[in-house]
Amino acid sequence: MQLLENIATEYEKRKDDFINIITEELDSPVTFSEETQYQMGLNHFKATAQMLSDFAFTENREESFIKKEAIGVAGLITPWNFPTNQVATKLASAFAAGSTVVLKPASETPFAAIILAEVLEKAGVPKGVFNLVNGTGSTIGDGISSHPDIDFVSFTGSGHVGSKIMENAASDIKNIALELGGKSPIIVLDDTDVETAARTAISNIAANTGQVCTAGTRLFIPKNMEKPFAEMVKKLLPKYPIGDPKDPNTFMGPQVSEQQWQNVQDYIQTGINNGADLIVGGTGKPEGISAGHYSKITMFTHLKHNDTIAQEEIFGPVMTVFTYDSLEEAIELANETIYGLAGYVVGKDSDTLIKVAKRIRAGRITINNGEMDFTAPFGGFKQSGIGREWGDYGIEEFLETKTILGMPKSSTK
Repeated sequence: MQLLENIATEYEKRKDDFINIITEELDSPVTFSEETQYQMGLNHFKATAQMLSDFAFTENREESFIKKEAIGVAGLITPWNFPTNQVATKLASAFAAGSTVVLKPASETPFAAIILAEVLEKAGVPKGVFNLVNGTGSTIGDGISSHPDIDFVSFTGSGHVGSKIMENAASDIKNIALELGGKSPIIVLDDTDVETAARTAISNIAANTGQVCTAGTRLFIPKNMEKPFAEMVKKLLPKYPIGDPKDPNTFMGPQVSEQQWQNVQDYIQTGINNGADLIVGGTGKPEGISAGHYSKITMFTHLKHNDTIAQEEIFGPVMTVFTYDSLEEAIELANETIYGLAGYVVGKDSDTLIKVAKRIRAGRITINNGEMDFTAPFGGFKQSGIGREWGDYGIEEFLETKTILGMPKSSTK
């Protein structure tokens, strides 16, 4: 616990360095880099230290003694979209469990992990407990997930890479945890005011330029809200400025790379080719921007639920909007996806909010933009992953459970 607290202390001392490097290498807007990117990493170290204070590593039962011990060497493979969040939650859990780690950060955003390595050294992490290896996924990632001396792999990223890691790990029955993609629904109840619905929709796809695995990218609104919703989105859009990530007023910056920008553009064109109607946005760069990998905030309506853009993870500021006649219809459509990472419900009636939240098949459901709980488990259903991160559930992933029968009562410790 003391080690995690030391890490949190040293992490805070490098606040400006983290904010500046994340803004530089990810093009994350500086306010988002500070309030979300930097802060989430800090919160994980603090929350895990809190959970560790009363975490039970042993248990006595009538005829047995149960002990949870470190799983061994853990390979951590993290994505580019949250350079401190995913790294911090995995490291905090591994250290809490007593595992040594080999970390491979994303090649697009390696410098935040380098700063973190300096933080860990300052905090007193023993030599050999933390090991940083930079490189490509095809070389370093494959090496970690197939290496016989790695006991456990925790990966966050795309589904196709997750499948490759499962394949590699199967060769020696290696334990894995996977946090993969999402196509999360937002169900808007009929008692919601239209401005709340529009703000929720825009903020979900514009935050981090839509490069968020939990982004609510499929919106379900009552049929009678369709026209006023579209009008409200157009009215509110100027309040979410797109521009220079170093400008504190910028809400949305560019995509992380030209390849990611082109991928988003291709999806938008696919939606147009398939006959969907644009509420806002479309292909090309936003008005007034001629350089950089900037996409328009884009919303489609009048499309089929099985259309490509409604089912595949785009990882950009693109949303599909559907109308519903009944809440049962909305819930059924919300669950018609291979993913199950997150879900959102917006409305006023408490009983209905809870009912809908319980019926969405996903690992984390947020009601009315509720605050995050860094001690609560995070992970997905279906093809969104295997296992859980954050808090005590995250620590459990790095532990093996041993049962000892016939243990003399005086020796159970």
